[in-house]
Amino acid sequence: MIQTVDFFTPIVDDPFLFGQIGAANALSDIYAMGGEPKVALNIVGFPNCLDPAILGEILRGGAMKVKEAGAVLVGGHSVQNDEPQYGLCVSGFVHPDHIWKNYGARPGDALILTKPVGNGLVNTALKASMSSEESVREATEAMVALNRTAAEVFRNHEIHACTDITGFGLIGHCLEMAEGSRVTLQLFSNRVPFITDAEDYAEMGLIPAGTYRNRDHAKGKVLADGIGDSRMDLMYDPQTSGGLLAAVPETEAPDILRELRGRLKTKCGLIGTVLPEAEHRIIVT
Repeated sequence: MIQTVDFFTPIVDDPFLFGQIGAANALSDIYAMGGEPKVALNIVGFPNCLDPAILGEILRGGAMKVKEAGAVLVGGHSVQNDEPQYGLCVSGFVHPDHIWKNYGARPGDALILTKPVGNGLVNTALKASMSSEESVREATEAMVALNRTAAEVFRNHEIHACTDITGFGLIGHCLEMAEGSRVTLQLFSNRVPFITDAEDYAEMGLIPAGTYRNRDHAKGKVLADGIGDSRMDLMYDPQTSGGLLAAVPETEAPDILRELRGRLKTKCGLIGTVLPEAEHRIIVT
């Protein structure tokens, strides 16, 4: 049995959409371990000054995603809070011999990412009323999408390491995988799928605070000679309900990508390779 818990404050104004994103984000950890979610509990913080109907919409959105995942929502707990918070505690199952860990990547492996990066930048631009309809649509589609389909594809292949991309950004989660695996990850910046217009927002300075924290955390461990600041801001951008990052045998990567592109609605790609341990944990080219 595997368990996870995750919840956060609203990143969108629509309560129904917020509920979907919060649930998809919490369910993601189960998929990142190769498991299937079975039971979920709501975790709610809500101010008494807001209309209870708003809470009803948040819970409706979350319940819809739990149902889509094939799990059962069995209750939860709520507390009064100064601002809304929502998420889930999720229990699932995975065979002990087939659990995916966020370490175990081997030199020669290919790195595959199943969702585009940049929703932190898009949400920041949205708050400033400077986001395009296309970027908001693409970011929303990615955040509400379950990682269920990607996990189903991965289960048909050999997976050496897997994690989901969330608050620490692409670089942060790659760093975690590299350190745990005692390898170096090389990322091809021109192959990383980005949300439309996200790099433009970085160039405009519409950068979430979490990006700077992620940069500081990785200081001295990343080599990115010749890569522009705006491109690196995307690589450090904190994600909500991001995709799965998997280290897979290079020989299996083409088949995995073909299956993913045939089934996913989100952008995906082969974004890097695993190298023997070097001076820097991450090399961006």
